[in-house]
Amino acid sequence: MPRLSKFHCTPHDTGAPCDCGLDRRWFLGGLGAAAFATTAWQGAAMAADASVNLAKVATPSTSYNSGDTKVGALNDGNTPANSADAEKGMYGNWPKTDTQWVQYDWSQPVTTNKVEVYWWIDGQGVGAPKAWRLLYWDGKAFVPVAAARGYGVAKDAFNAVTFTAVKTDKLRLEIVSDGTLSTGILEWRVWSDGVIPAFAPAVAAGIDRTVILGGKTYLMGKADWLTSTADAGVLWRKLSGPGTVTFADAAQADTTATFSAPGIYEVELAAKSGGKVSTSTLRVHAQAGPPAERLDVVYTKRYSIDSPLWNARARALIVNWIPHVIDYCERTDLKIGNGGIDNFIEAGKANRGEPHAPHKGYVFSNAWVVESVEAMCIALMVDPQGDTEMIAAQAKMHATLERWIPIILAAQESDGYLQTAKTLSAPGEWDERWSPDHRGNHEGYIAGYFIESAINHYTLTNGQDLRLYNAAKKLADCWVANIGPGKKEWFDGHQEMEQALVRFGRFVNDEEGQGRGDDYIRLARFLLESRRGGQEYDQSHLPPIKQYEAVGHAVRAVYFYSGMADIAAETGDVDYQSAVMSLWDNMVNRKYYVTGGIGSGETSEGFGPDYSLRNNAYCESCSSCGLIFFQYKLNLAYHDAKYADLYEQTLYNALLGSVDLDGKSFCYTNPLINTERTLWHVCPCCVANIPRTLLMLPTWTYVKDKAGLYVNMFVGSKIMVEKVAGTDVEMVQKTDYPWSGAVSITVNPKESKTFTVNVRIPDRTTSALYTAAPKISGVKVFKVNGQVITPKIENGYAVVTRQWKAGDRIELELPMAPQRIHADPKIEADRGKVALGYGPLVYNVELADQKSIEQPLSATPITAEWRPDLLGGVVALTGKWADGSTLLAIPNFARMNRIGAAAEIGAGDVNYAPGTVQAAQAEVGPRRHFTGLQSQVWIRDQKA
Repeated sequence: MPRLSKFHCTPHDTGAPCDCGLDRRWFLGGLGAAAFATTAWQGAAMAADASVNLAKVATPSTSYNSGDTKVGALNDGNTPANSADAEKGMYGNWPKTDTQWVQYDWSQPVTTNKVEVYWWIDGQGVGAPKAWRLLYWDGKAFVPVAAARGYGVAKDAFNAVTFTAVKTDKLRLEIVSDGTLSTGILEWRVWSDGVIPAFAPAVAAGIDRTVILGGKTYLMGKADWLTSTADAGVLWRKLSGPGTVTFADAAQADTTATFSAPGIYEVELAAKSGGKVSTSTLRVHAQAGPPAERLDVVYTKRYSIDSPLWNARARALIVNWIPHVIDYCERTDLKIGNGGIDNFIEAGKANRGEPHAPHKGYVFSNAWVVESVEAMCIALMVDPQGDTEMIAAQAKMHATLERWIPIILAAQESDGYLQTAKTLSAPGEWDERWSPDHRGNHEGYIAGYFIESAINHYTLTNGQDLRLYNAAKKLADCWVANIGPGKKEWFDGHQEMEQALVRFGRFVNDEEGQGRGDDYIRLARFLLESRRGGQEYDQSHLPPIKQYEAVGHAVRAVYFYSGMADIAAETGDVDYQSAVMSLWDNMVNRKYYVTGGIGSGETSEGFGPDYSLRNNAYCESCSSCGLIFFQYKLNLAYHDAKYADLYEQTLYNALLGSVDLDGKSFCYTNPLINTERTLWHVCPCCVANIPRTLLMLPTWTYVKDKAGLYVNMFVGSKIMVEKVAGTDVEMVQKTDYPWSGAVSITVNPKESKTFTVNVRIPDRTTSALYTAAPKISGVKVFKVNGQVITPKIENGYAVVTRQWKAGDRIELELPMAPQRIHADPKIEADRGKVALGYGPLVYNVELADQKSIEQPLSATPITAEWRPDLLGGVVALTGKWADGSTLLAIPNFARMNRIGAAAEIGAGDVNYAPGTVQAAQAEVGPRRHFTGLQSQVWIRDQKA
């Protein structure tokens, strides 16, 4: 969030300019010298020519706000067109249906006798309140205003209340729900009474960001005045930095700036009025752009795993979890989380003109079916290596695909459009595709997942079965024919189509050539740039190139940022690159969990403010999937191993444990305390996203370019990397990483060729938020064909260029040791606490292994120990609690596997589909079957 302005000027009675640091150009630049005149203006007030809206200079706060709303909307100065006009933002407290409050604070007392409230009424879950009242701070407590008249709850108008004038620095508005609907406000005005106090302008420079050299940053500063004065004005200037900052118009709050040299800059926005000046600063990191050409994707094709950990995890997903998901998608008796393959069956009937049933479940329920198609295709590319249960499970998946594919294709409309909720809608319910009234209905979300499933079906069948591939092209062509410049302008409420179109466009170009996928990539960019005039919740509040802070729903956000990263890489657009790196920096260095998860859940399934990282986190599994894709795209663009370090962290700690060790239950959310797994969920969007992401190991493990290939993950495996320097290269890894750091990589090119193998050398410092001790990085030993070498390290990779022949071998040993991790003190939830790590793994302490996990950790050294008897075999960390008893910590992915059977259905106090007409859902009964603190990542630190 923008930092609050701070006053840097003080009044002087000498006639000299103030010592606020403003330079002579401000004084002489036509903005007037009145701000620095000899007037004794401190604490002065202006005559009350007319009442003014005091809310302009207030700081808003609230007891609670939902994720698709923001408290700053209360006093943004907007005049709504009606009670449903949320385009400029709104405050709301969904799903609360009790008494909530909003509050204004002023830096000095104000006098008021009238307020006006414009209620937000969306026609869905937010309605007019039953009652409300206004309270003021009398110096000791909030007390009701006297002689209040009004308290209206009318829609489409400001509701005024008048009262006996009060002088206060705090006003609180209490809102009482009718017990059914939540409440919300579009604007809350507070009108002055009598003499208007002299406030310095309210000024906000904006948020810190990154700019790519050669591009510009958009300075969307804000300044507001209670009253207009002759000397009112603003000025941008550079405070510090290594080069020159050029402002397009330094006297405008909303302008742009360019930077001449790399480094960290601080720029300031100053505003003055009535002899008072206030300033706000922001930091800009200017850096070089990425290489001209991105790295190339290694598509997931048939591969084998040779790793105790990954064999077990893949087996659990293939033998148990994916078949479980298939079964639930085929069930017709579900009252919660329903709407599986049966919706496609009914849509096929509708397309044939036959009688049909209505759509079941959420409007986006097609998603977990088509995601399951992709998960099955990827699972079928894993070599079962004679495992009879895996072979049987894969046979079930083959049969399911043969059963489902004709059903899904029959649900596709004649021009390629696919969304069964639209196909099955009643007349008048949803008549127009891509309609703003139905922006929340996930047309692109479903279409994108279907397109991605087609890619992996194509690779599974080596291009021999084109049914889904051709259907995906038909669907993408339908979108291209209807949406774009000179056609319909559109953006979907839930991003996914954008990154899917780029992924598909690249794939079509790779398979067919001649730029046949370029239209899909161009459409992806158009969809991104159509996002404006909306809300932070779905990242439509600003154009993509002006977004510098990770906000809103975390899954939508990382899908959006992933699509932006794709377009930045495909086009070389510097403004896209600047926005992407700003968003990455804000998220990873201010809103990122030590587990690699994102989304504190303080907003609806989304991000909270900077450094607000409560341990009862949301960290939705789908957000981890999206974050892995985002970090992967940055690795492709920048050829930098740090992005692989980051997606490795998310993969192992935030996603790998989303399914239990047996593969029979899953986590929708992944908090750092007391994770809950269930068999299914009221919103089962993660159930297939988890396995389709985890099993894409070839894609995460290797990338390539014209000069060679890059090793990003260390997983015992046999994977073919195609088209490296004119040949295919079989890469064979032998390692039990992450349990030990020994890695052997055999390079088997089909033809002996000269190329480069770049091997990632992990740097465990992934985020500025966390510091681990002892610091562990680098490589202990590096050999090629048995000879110790000291490779050159570039962007985190050991670079080995030579003529490779079959059987050549790289051996390396990475340092592995227990680490104590401390969080930045700005993270309040983790102050005085410590977490434990080992290699890429973050650890967890559980009540199952010790009498108490609420006492401090002692300073006794932590040791690592292989425990074949524990949770299928893990490296456990041992130490001492403060009372001298033994501490035992397990990898976070193995948490909460010893608390008994999982509950049937998971749910949350969340609106999973805002902006849609939701199908009726049965009530979810009590879910938690454990009590008290069972599991946690952060431990009290005895040293604190």
